[in-house]
Amino acid sequence: MEADITSQAVGLASNTDFSITSLFLRADFIVKSVIIILIASSVYSWAIIFDKFMMFRKINKESEEFEDKFWKSKSAETFYNSLPSNLENPMAQLFKDSMQAVMKSRSKTNLSQRLENILEVNVEKQMNVVNAKFTFLATVGSTAPFIGLFGTVWGIMNSFQSIAISRNTSLAIVAPGIAEALFATALGLLAAIPAVVAYNKFGNDSKKYSQKLENFSKRFISII
Repeated sequence: MEADITSQAVGLASNTDFSITSLFLRADFIVKSVIIILIASSVYSWAIIFDKFMMFRKINKESEEFEDKFWKSKSAETFYNSLPSNLENPMAQLFKDSMQAVMKSRSKTNLSQRLENILEVNVEKQMNVVNAKFTFLATVGSTAPFIGLFGTVWGIMNSFQSIAISRNTSLAIVAPGIAEALFATALGLLAAIPAVVAYNKFGNDSKKYSQKLENFSKRFISII
């Protein structure tokens, strides 16, 4: 009798489809929700990663070109007047906003101190734009493994319920449920690892660019 039950369980396991699509379709509502959340988080994280990679590549190149043109110009005011109305580069926008504030100021006393304060505020303003969506990467990197773990625990609980209902402790009976549960953990790691790596890399790139803006600000103050 036990041999017949075991052979049936093995046959059931061998006929079970363990493809990713089948694992998702067999999962219950909670595990499906976890899988959808993790997949959506992973896709959006990769969109941010690609966008930030291209952004840093662009602004570093444009900032070098801007600095080269700026230091070759005759004066800061002449260079300011030659700038286009629409600027996307943070360094160019920093210079434009600061020059506007200086030119609108009627008093020339303590100009260096006031310009330093203006530049400090504008550097922070531009870096807020550069650092946008970093929080999402940090959130995914820190929470995705635990979300996947929750899906795993829930799936294993369902597997134990299957054992109780079938009164059969054969692994073949609970293998599909365990596979669904472990799939959630794998997705959690798949979402978290790239997010953490990207967050650390872009955080370092952000610090370097912030230092570049601060160095430009100091040199700009010296000539004003």
